Amino acid sequence: MRVAATQLRLPTTSPPRRRRPAQHTPPAAAPQPPPRALAAILRSRVIACLRAEDGETALQAAHAAVRGGVTVLEVVMSTPGVLEVIEDLCRSYPFLTFGVGTVLNAVDARKAIRAGAQFLMSPGTVMEILHDLEESKVLYIPGVLTPTEVLSACSAGAKVVKVYPVSVMGGELYMSALKKPFPLIPMVASQGIQIGSIKGYLEAGASAVVLSDAIFDKELMRKGKFSEVAELASLATLEALQSTK
Repeated sequence: MRVAATQLRLPTTSPPRRRRPAQHTPPAAAPQPPPRALAAILRSRVIACLRAEDGETALQAAHAAVRGGVTVLEVVMSTPGVLEVIEDLCRSYPFLTFGVGTVLNAVDARKAIRAGAQFLMSPGTVMEILHDLEESKVLYIPGVLTPTEVLSACSAGAKVVKVYPVSVMGGELYMSALKKPFPLIPMVASQGIQIGSIKGYLEAGASAVVLSDAIFDKELMRKGKFSEVAELASLATLEALQSTK
């Protein structure tokens, strides 16, 4: 009896897969720490804003403010000799924070930075400056007034904004209203703020206030009464300190 040979099917084997080379995802860049000037502003709660008719007056007034306890000070760009004043202050007080205000274009911004400015402020948002300083250790504080301007500046990279001109828009009430939709965005209140108003603005949500004539009284500066400028600076810094307790 013949037995038919059974044909066994060999298992089919697929060709070995080629291993793709492992793709290594580059590690994400570590986030840049915030500029040192921002921490100084949030700690001080007061930015002294100096305008003067000449560089010598500006220098004497700035030194008086520092003697009074000011640790964050800006000199307005239109002050004659502003860059020399900033250079002198940075040499004299290396642990304090100095900046330039009313910076309106990128050219002036670069000049201020070369002089040693650690922060720059503008009455509005100058996008070229904002983009130039996005990864810089120099802090840029653009000016805003409306919710749309706050969103625009922060979307472009601003870490803090200046609400200007705050007092003509309703002062503390306006500050409070503007802050509500943006609780995590640091805001600096600026324009027409007096020493007695510091507490109200801080309670309304401002992270800091800009004081100009409240410290650098024009008449006192004209008469060279810099010891009285120092007294006003001391009152302002004390008021801010007590308001944060």
